[in-house]
Amino acid sequence: MLSKENYFNKILQGDCIEVMKELPDKSVDLIFADPPYNLQLSHELYRPNQTKVEGVFDEWDKFESMQSYDNFTQAWLKECRRVLKDDGTIWVIGSYHNIFRVGAIIQNLDFWLLNDVIWVKSNPMPNFKGTRFNNAHETLIWASKNKGANYTFHYKALKVFNDDLQMRSDWYIPICSGEERIKVNGQKAHSTQKPAELLYRVILSSSNPNDIILDPFNGSGTTAAVAKRLGRNYIGIERESFYIEVTEERLKKIKPLEKNLLEHPIEKPQIKVPFGNLIEKGMIKVGELLYAANGKANAQVLADASIVWNEQVGSIHKISASILNKPNNNGWKFWYVERENKKILIDDLRQSYIDVFIGKLPDNEIKIPKNKVKSKSKANTRQEVEAMLREAVEEAQKETLITQTI
Repeated sequence: MLSKENYFNKILQGDCIEVMKELPDKSVDLIFADPPYNLQLSHELYRPNQTKVEGVFDEWDKFESMQSYDNFTQAWLKECRRVLKDDGTIWVIGSYHNIFRVGAIIQNLDFWLLNDVIWVKSNPMPNFKGTRFNNAHETLIWASKNKGANYTFHYKALKVFNDDLQMRSDWYIPICSGEERIKVNGQKAHSTQKPAELLYRVILSSSNPNDIILDPFNGSGTTAAVAKRLGRNYIGIERESFYIEVTEERLKKIKPLEKNLLEHPIEKPQIKVPFGNLIEKGMIKVGELLYAANGKANAQVLADASIVWNEQVGSIHKISASILNKPNNNGWKFWYVERENKKILIDDLRQSYIDVFIGKLPDNEIKIPKNKVKSKSKANTRQEVEAMLREAVEEAQKETLITQTI
């Protein structure tokens, strides 16, 4: 069995089935597999201008029969299942030549299908013979190891990635071309090189920084390159030394992104704090006024955490919505309180409440963004605002101690 230092962030040479047998059980977080498609091409293909099409005629894509291909597929998928962690997932890409056979075997091995994703090629190769539809897509199967597994999926991050719309299962990404296409002596280094954009989306969506990503069919090393770029660890398996050399040269040029750029803060659940909690802690006083950003509206705070404005009574959200003539509004981002002739957004008071009473941070770590503070005259300094908040929190803590002793 290989030790961690012998497979971590390395391209291992050999047959993928035999090499995977040397990997520990449940040692991999994510697998991306781009296996042979078994295209079974037997004739050369030419364009209408009689130039030759560089198709897939490699020996690694040739199998004696469909049964031989199925046996091969079952063997490598079985090893993938063994090395995959219980909360890990696997992606397998293929064309109409093989993906249905692969999908059936995936299900027979008790993987749980999560999605089939259609990679729509925005610049596909034409069908030169004109005998079929233009083959403009490939299919990716995404599966977890077991039904009900607690797998990684950055739903919110992918939604933001897609302009605040749910990420769909049809991905429009061009095939490799131009500078992205790796060439050696003017020829394609690999006939089925996948675009980095495709792997970027796969790895970003279903893994975390420092996870281990396995590619059993390394090829030109796109999976390893993107994994390194995104702060993940990689394992590539490749039979041919030529492709290993290509990958290693490619990896030398990759600089990982800084760790702070790889976090998914949008995925972290927001701590919910009712407005009444701030009143209980004395951070907002019963009877004091809340002010709108424009200074043209103010409301008084009642003991039950409702507020009164123009004889209307309701929550900070409902009253702010009425003022704006909207069906709903976030009152935390609307109302300000006055402290020493300075305006402080109540959402910043809420964050201070979280830091002190929930996050248990020391007082000297209370922070407030300077750009969220409004003054009647000139802008407040950060130190002034922090001092005011610290004083408010200290007073609230004293009042809490008093009520606990009564």
